[in-house]
Amino acid sequence: MNINSSLLSGYQTLNDIGYLLCGKRNVLLVTDKNIVGIPAVQALIRQIASKVALLQIVDNVPPEPTHHDVASTLASVQTQDIDLVVGVGGGSVLDVAKLLSVLCKQGALSLDALLAGEKPLHRTASLLIPTTAGTGSEATPNAILAIPEKQTKIGIISPVMIPDYVILAPELTTSMPAHIASSTGIDALCHLIECFTATIANPVSDNYALIGLKKLFTSLETTLNEPENLAARLDMLWASYYGGAAIAHSGTHLVHAMSYPLGGKYHIPHGVANAILLAPCMAFVRPAAVTKFAQAYDLLPDANRQLDQQQKSLALVEYFSALVKRLKLPASLEELGIGSDHLPSLVNAALDVQRLMKNVPMPVSAEDVRNVYLTLFPKENITRGIAK
Repeated sequence: MNINSSLLSGYQTLNDIGYLLCGKRNVLLVTDKNIVGIPAVQALIRQIASKVALLQIVDNVPPEPTHHDVASTLASVQTQDIDLVVGVGGGSVLDVAKLLSVLCKQGALSLDALLAGEKPLHRTASLLIPTTAGTGSEATPNAILAIPEKQTKIGIISPVMIPDYVILAPELTTSMPAHIASSTGIDALCHLIECFTATIANPVSDNYALIGLKKLFTSLETTLNEPENLAARLDMLWASYYGGAAIAHSGTHLVHAMSYPLGGKYHIPHGVANAILLAPCMAFVRPAAVTKFAQAYDLLPDANRQLDQQQKSLALVEYFSALVKRLKLPASLEELGIGSDHLPSLVNAALDVQRLMKNVPMPVSAEDVRNVYLTLFPKENITRGIAK
């Protein structure tokens, strides 16, 4: 078992991956209903089926999978002798595929044990193929599951889940609707800027973050304006991958900690929740990360390098806010019909995500978290005379 991935990338890379199947007899392919019908995915299924004795397909992974969904999927497949798990889809699909690669291994820990924090030691061989450019799940040791009983999400983390192979095929992302491409792109942006500014950032994660940010700043809006631009789409896949690699060496912080309750309780898509929180959270942490914000700002194609570091750091936050608006993503919880009466539970749930809160580059109090959430209710704040 490897804990480093071999990467294949480029247009039509999927056309001949038979050599990856050598010696494999029993393959489990994990995807979802939206992805399984894509012609390139159907061609991949036929290619795998022609080379192995048994191909099992799970195509019902939901957008925000719970631990119940994973348990149900595990019970529905023949786990004995599976020797390759293939995940084709967005972050939810890839997370489930990573978990199944662990849970299908003979003598594996149970899902309950993984949720309780026990670390797996082994997994079945795995191949991950992202169809969205955002989550970076193909590069991380993480799998995120919603826990409806607690109205939040839990991350199962182990380097054992890093896959053997990753394929970045830009043609698979052309089927993404614009709103999905926008929200997943913002998710990648959050991974990169949060890992770059985290307390546990280091030269390795900084390198990944800076490369990924440069690719994302030059490619995200191009992929939306020119949907068939495969070069830009490949750059976005790489930006997403670098975001995942940065997570593997560093970690996200405030945006993700505060977005988890929005997904867990209100089922707001992860990228949308991150988009709503991006500018307010970055405005909060900016004073503790001026130098790094200025470095990131300089990667913008139209950066004004005459500004000083303070000005650049402020301009980066303004760029984040303007970008979310240009991508036509929600900028407040009010737009989604959520009122400020939910603030107490949101604050408590966010503070419980200590795995991420400890990465924020400055102390964070309950009042700080409340004040950031308050910016997501601007009309109510005006009505009540609350300063924004």
